[in-house]
Amino acid sequence: MDLTAAGRGLASDTTERAALATAPITVRPWLPAAILFVASLTFTIGSTWDIQWHSDVGPDTFFTLPHLFIYASAATAGFTGLTVILITSAAGRAGRRVDGELGGPGIHVFGRTFTAPLGYMVAALGAASFLLYGLWDLWWHSLYGFDAIIDSPPHIGLFLSSTVISVGTVIVFAAARAHTWGRLGALFALAHLVTNSTVTALAVQRLSNGTVRWTVAVTAFMVILMLIAGAGFSRWGATVTAVFGSATQAVFWWFAPWAARAYADFVGLPMREHIRGIPSTPALIPFVLIPVGVVVDLLLRRGASGSGRIARLLPALAGAVGGAIIAATSPVQSVLIYEARFHLSALGHGHFGLASVIIATTVAGAALGALGGFLGWRFGEMLRLSAPSREAIA
Repeated sequence: MDLTAAGRGLASDTTERAALATAPITVRPWLPAAILFVASLTFTIGSTWDIQWHSDVGPDTFFTLPHLFIYASAATAGFTGLTVILITSAAGRAGRRVDGELGGPGIHVFGRTFTAPLGYMVAALGAASFLLYGLWDLWWHSLYGFDAIIDSPPHIGLFLSSTVISVGTVIVFAAARAHTWGRLGALFALAHLVTNSTVTALAVQRLSNGTVRWTVAVTAFMVILMLIAGAGFSRWGATVTAVFGSATQAVFWWFAPWAARAYADFVGLPMREHIRGIPSTPALIPFVLIPVGVVVDLLLRRGASGSGRIARLLPALAGAVGGAIIAATSPVQSVLIYEARFHLSALGHGHFGLASVIIATTVAGAALGALGGFLGWRFGEMLRLSAPSREAIA
């Protein structure tokens, strides 16, 4: 009887362990993904507000309401990523299956101490670097007082860190591409990257005194990378990403000047004289997002039936075309926004100088756009691979 009971107990334990291993953890994948996206959006609200403040009001200190939004976004992203990593690590140690839709494939950290879903690990690393750059920004303010420029070294580091958080957000949604909310969320997160990463191009604005306007060329690179990543992830993904990006641009076009004026009135500070009320951050985003997105999708779809070599070169070609469009139309956008003609005397060579600037910037935009297309297509492929197979989901 004892041997029989022991045998039954062993069989029961084996069955329970097998059932436990096949039972996924009960965290809803959409919940932490939504929190992570809200965190990324909060940074965009704070940064857009802060940049407009610099334009319409003037220098600021470290402790302002827009800065609160900026640092709250990183804290939220960091705690969300850490929570999911701890939950999945505990589940892995208990022998429970971690759903691949929860942030993508698990990555072992510090040996097998932690099991971190790829998307949340990337977001957590971005939040950690954000904290370091935030401490640098605090030291910068304590050393120089008011912050008069937006492209200071700690600010560029903060924008880069936010970009890493947003990349993690894209991966998190892409891991759930079997669901509608996962596919749309990934494209919307890519659109957020399009609108947010253009500010990072300000890091090279001091190099734009020559013939090439490098801020425009770098903006073309970043925009093309995200649009082609969307095209590589989903059918008509570049167009959908561009539509979402243009909608975000339209919302912040209204929000930025209003928020700066409302906060200035609240704290009792005057606005600068003769301000134009031009939204600083939305003005950096190309107006031609939707046409470029459509062109990219059409080129990629038309070449999909070609030979393997042409298909491999097509993302770079589509990126070059899109980058050239963005760079070539940037002077028109500047005229439409600022209602001013180019000062030919400032270029030093009259009409010839203007033409050389446009041509050189267009060529640079095409070259960086080709690089963005090459990298973006591979990023889109990675996003598709981050989702678990149908057999794993079943």
